[in-house]
Amino acid sequence: MTTPASTVPLDRNPDKFLTRTVHDLLSLKGRTIVITGAGRGLGLAFAFAVAEVGGNVAIIDLLDKPHDHFNKLQSEFNVKVKLYKSDVTSYATLEKTFGEIVTDFGRIDGLVTAAGICLDEPFLERGAESVARTMNINVLGTYYAAQLAAAQMAKQEPTDFNPRGGSIVFIASIAAHVASKGQTTSDYCASKGAVVSLAKALGVELSSIGVRVNSISPGYMLTDMTIDLCDKYPWLADIMTNEPPMRRIGDRTDLKVPVVYLLSDASAYHTSDDILITGGIHAGRLL
Repeated sequence: MTTPASTVPLDRNPDKFLTRTVHDLLSLKGRTIVITGAGRGLGLAFAFAVAEVGGNVAIIDLLDKPHDHFNKLQSEFNVKVKLYKSDVTSYATLEKTFGEIVTDFGRIDGLVTAAGICLDEPFLERGAESVARTMNINVLGTYYAAQLAAAQMAKQEPTDFNPRGGSIVFIASIAAHVASKGQTTSDYCASKGAVVSLAKALGVELSSIGVRVNSISPGYMLTDMTIDLCDKYPWLADIMTNEPPMRRIGDRTDLKVPVVYLLSDASAYHTSDDILITGGIHAGRLL
């Protein structure tokens, strides 16, 4: 039987695991990672994770002033870190920002889309402008950033640390899978469902150019904003702590390694997936 000319030859080296260590696989040394919404919150924690494994970090945020921890990120790691004020809902503005990043860093090897908002208002009372704002930031902002990053990944020169393509990580939510008890966040749930679906579709479509696309769906996570929310609505603190089967709210530390894993060579055969990190709440709630 004749083998079709288009068949890719089988890689017959089964011993690569002997030469590539876990530390090597998880390294982002030399790579440039763009993170949207990283002036504070989850995105800022991801920026620290990238810097800790040697990656350069380009942060995009609409904030006039980032969290004070940004200064620590800039000063304590021997990597390049720069903050760009931009609007993920404006394609023209974001395109200019990505151009500046490429000029400053020379390339883009990874993207994490952490920019997002979550408003709490009953479905029947939600105004059209509020819904549009959520969709524009959470969905279109993710779409635009991914498109601009992938376009750069496809055309840039290969290097020893990244011979081809790159990795894109969308930050989705448990809200894409189950409704949040004690909250009315219909448009947020819809937007994060769109993000999960987009990651699956793009992972397939962009595989031919070496770009992997995955999403992470965190459960309840402890941030400054979460603390303020629970102070305002004490019953949410009880829900976030006691509903997950693991009986605790997640910490941003719980997300650092998964983000690095998806950005690095450790996940070289992993695409079009959504990783749920929820303390088990996606499987069921404790009574």
